[in-house]
Amino acid sequence: MASAPTVSLRPLATLRGRLTAWYLATLCAILLLLGAGLFVVIRRQISRQLDGSLAAASTELIRAAQIREMETARVRGPVVDAIDELRIPERTLYVIDTSGRAVKPESAPQWVRDAARAAATRGSVDAERELPEEHTLRMHAERFRLASGAPLIAVAVADDIELEDRYAALIAAFGAAALAALLLVALGGSFLVRQSTRPIERSVAHMKRFMADAAHELRTPLAVVRSRAEVALQQPRTPDEYASALRSIENESERLGGIVEHLLLLARADTGELPLKRERLYLDDVALDAAGAARVLAQRKGVELSLTQFDEAPIEGDVTLVRQLVMILIDNGVKFTAAGGRVTMRVANGTGRAVLEVSDTGAGIAREHLPHVFDRFFRGDPSRARSDGAGLGLSIARWIADEHGAEIAVASEVGKGTRVTVTFLPTANGREPSRRILK
Repeated sequence: MASAPTVSLRPLATLRGRLTAWYLATLCAILLLLGAGLFVVIRRQISRQLDGSLAAASTELIRAAQIREMETARVRGPVVDAIDELRIPERTLYVIDTSGRAVKPESAPQWVRDAARAAATRGSVDAERELPEEHTLRMHAERFRLASGAPLIAVAVADDIELEDRYAALIAAFGAAALAALLLVALGGSFLVRQSTRPIERSVAHMKRFMADAAHELRTPLAVVRSRAEVALQQPRTPDEYASALRSIENESERLGGIVEHLLLLARADTGELPLKRERLYLDDVALDAAGAARVLAQRKGVELSLTQFDEAPIEGDVTLVRQLVMILIDNGVKFTAAGGRVTMRVANGTGRAVLEVSDTGAGIAREHLPHVFDRFFRGDPSRARSDGAGLGLSIARWIADEHGAEIAVASEVGKGTRVTVTFLPTANGREPSRRILK
């Protein structure tokens, strides 16, 4: 068998790198979209929380102002000012009258007084103020009345740097998570891509090895045909010599045609272009027909072909392929059995499972070669390497068995022979298939 060619992994390595890069790019796009969406949603949520805290601060300021009025009315002399005692972290509080004059504290920025006058008219106002230091102040102003009926404006102001701190923490956390996700995807993607391309790598290696083996097998009969023709044409020959050369060319042409036919069958099987025509049939009828066709080959080789058991065995399958399976097993048995040997076939139907068994008294197969007998072009045993076969028969037999859901097994002992057993699944229902006479 021809040695397997060296398979270049560079295209597959490039493909794996590109697939991993696409995984990373896709994840980056997803993270960017997700991050932008989350940022917008969380920004709105935090902004609402800030506005809510400013409104709550204004409410506390109103309550303090009302307490201050009540304490001033009841207690003579100095009292604790509730407004002065009110402390809300990171909030600046003002009490302003409707004319815009600051009551507590005694001074307020102009934009705060302007907002207070607007709140005196509208009831409440929310406003922002840009500072030169790239800060933004947010303010909530709310009108209220004291028990005496005097209208005042409660104002709470906060710096947007609080939002920026939260945004920065959010971005940092999201960025760290995104970076970790990218690293995990890079590692996991590389592993998954490597795993997903392994079948491709095996297929490419198998295809190249198959092509090399096919070329090797085809080259031999072609070389024989060419050499025979060249020798016959080098000088005039007698009619018998020409006839001998033509017979040799015919034999090699038949062998070449068989190899090509098998290669075409395997190629169509690999691409799924060989649909099965399933029908209910009897395995014993198919086996009997195949044995009748193969008996001529056995007699020519001087090998006895006999049937030792012949049970009714209904199965479902493609009659043409099942017959080819039987022919391959009988042909192998005859081919690797010396003259005077025996090939036996039996068809059994135990527990509803149809069993086909073909045994021969040939040279047998070494134990270390048994795991490879179904490999294409495998002819590891010297006796098989000298045969006319190309090492494709058992590969086709296994494919046919697999397509029919059957199990095929080979048992062999060097010097004693080989036994191939094919076990078919039980029929789908009890309905008996119709008998058919195969020609």
